[in-house]
Amino acid sequence: MAICASCGNDYDRCIEVTSARGETRTYDCFQCAIADMAPICGSCGCKIIGHGRETAKGEMYCCDHCAAKENAKLE
Repeated sequence: MAICASCGNDYDRCIEVTSARGETRTYDCFQCAIADMAPICGSCGCKIIGHGRETAKGEMYCCDHCAAKENAKLE
């Protein structure tokens, strides 16, 4: 059994997710992994589950519309 890093659930079928920085965390479902690890849009504040848009400065936006609202310079 493993403990979910997000909700604390003790579950026998947990998954491990490793970030680009090499940080590994254990979750009982993808919902918890997304809630804990997904980047947040710099405009509307939603969790970015898809590709999103990133600026040269590393700012993240969920879509072109949100990036345009913030006058972000996209790559």
